[in-house]
Amino acid sequence: MSSRTYDLDRAHVFHSWSAQAEITPMVITGAQDSEIWDEDGNRYLDFSSQLVFTNIGHGHPKVVAAIQEQAARLCTISPVHANEHRSEAARMIAERTPAGLDKVFFTNGGAEAVEHAVRMARLHTGRHKIMSTYRSYHGGTHTAVNVTGDPRRWASDTATAGTVHFFGPFLYRSEFHAKTQQEECERALQHLRHTIEHEGPATIAAIILETVPGGSGIMVPPPGYLAGVRSLCDEHGILLIADEVMCGFGRTGAWFALDHYDVVPDLITFAKGVNSGYVPLGGVVISEPIARTFAHRAYPGGLTYSGHPLAAAAAVATMTAMEDEGIVRNAARLGTDLIGPRLAEIADRHACVGEVRGLGVFWALELVADPVTRAPLAPYGGSSPAMSEILASCRQAGLLPFANFNRIHVVPPCNISDDDARRGLAILDDALTLGDRHVK
Repeated sequence: MSSRTYDLDRAHVFHSWSAQAEITPMVITGAQDSEIWDEDGNRYLDFSSQLVFTNIGHGHPKVVAAIQEQAARLCTISPVHANEHRSEAARMIAERTPAGLDKVFFTNGGAEAVEHAVRMARLHTGRHKIMSTYRSYHGGTHTAVNVTGDPRRWASDTATAGTVHFFGPFLYRSEFHAKTQQEECERALQHLRHTIEHEGPATIAAIILETVPGGSGIMVPPPGYLAGVRSLCDEHGILLIADEVMCGFGRTGAWFALDHYDVVPDLITFAKGVNSGYVPLGGVVISEPIARTFAHRAYPGGLTYSGHPLAAAAAVATMTAMEDEGIVRNAARLGTDLIGPRLAEIADRHACVGEVRGLGVFWALELVADPVTRAPLAPYGGSSPAMSEILASCRQAGLLPFANFNRIHVVPPCNISDDDARRGLAILDDALTLGDRHVK
C-alpha cells in the first residue's frame, strides 16, 4: 500500500548504495528492543541490528532519556568548547581500550574516523601508502572507500589514493592453498611480508585491518595472525590501525574485538555500537606517540559536530547500560551457548550452508551452490535468485536479515532475548530449505 511517506521518499530521497528506480524501501514507523514494525503493522525481528549498530537494541529507555535530558540542557555547542558528556565519553572509551591509547578524536561516523586515522598516520610517519586487505570495508568517503577491499570500492578507485591491498587469512576460500588455520596464518603473514618488501617499507604509513572483518564476511582471524601483523609493523616502522567500527562495543562478546587477541594498535577507529547508533557518532582513539606529534603542531582536521553533546550523551548512557546490564557478557554467552551451537546444527541440515563462522553476536553463513567446489550461491559483488528467495522467505516470516553477496549474517542486538534469538534462527532454518533446492 502506498503512503505519503513512501511517495515522498520515492520523489525526493536519494538512497545510498542503490539503483534508485529499482528499490521499494519499507516504511518503518517504530521499533523497540529487537523488533521493528512498518506502517501496516507488520513486525520484524531485527537480525541485522540495522547496519550492525543497534548493539543495545531499539529504544533503550536509559539512552533515550539521556538524549532528552541533554537536549533540554545543551542541545549543541561548537567543538572548540569542552562539554561534560564529550569529556566523559572520551574517558569511558579510553578506559576500555589498551593502555597507552588515551586520547579520543570524535567524528560523526566510521568512514570519517578512518579518514582521520589515515591522515594522522600519514602526518605522524611522513609516509603516504596505506595497506589494507581485500574482503574489507572501511567506509564510503574518498579515502575510506579506497582503503576498502570489496566491490564497493571499484567505482571510486582510480589507483591514485595511495592505497595497496593484500590478502588476509580466510581458510574457507584460502588464497594460499592452506589446509589448516596454522598454515593459513603463516602463509598470509608471509604474503604480507613480501607485499611490504615489494612496496617499499619506508613508503608505508599504516596497515589498517578490521580486527574481525564485518560486512565482507566475518572472517575471524586465526590465532597468531594479528600478533604477526603487529610484529611486521614494528619491524618496519609502520603504524597499525584497528578498525573496530562494526566489531567493537560488545559485538564479539568483548568491549573491543582486540580484547580477544592481546594486540595493541597505534590507532583504533570506532562508531556504530558506541551509542547504538541513536545519534551519529564515531571517532579515533590515539596512542601517546601520535598524540604527542600534535602537541605543539596543529592537527589539520576537524568537524563541525565533533563530539556533539547529544551523541556523546547517548554514548555515555549506552556504555553505562552495557556495563550495568551485563550486555557484553550476554553477547559472549549468546555466541557460545546459543547462536553458535544452533548455527552448527543448521549447517549440518542444509547443503547450501558451506561454512558457519563468528563469535559473540557476530556470525556469518557462507551459502554455496556446490559444497564440493564451494561455488557461492551468489557471485562476488552481486546477488542471485536463490539469495532473493531465501531473504524474501525470512521477511515474510517476520525476520529482517543482514545479507551481502552469498552470505547471511546473524547479527542481532547484543541483548536480544534467548527466546527471540531462537525464534529468529528457526525462521532462518526454514528459509534455507529454499537454498537447498539450488544446490547441485
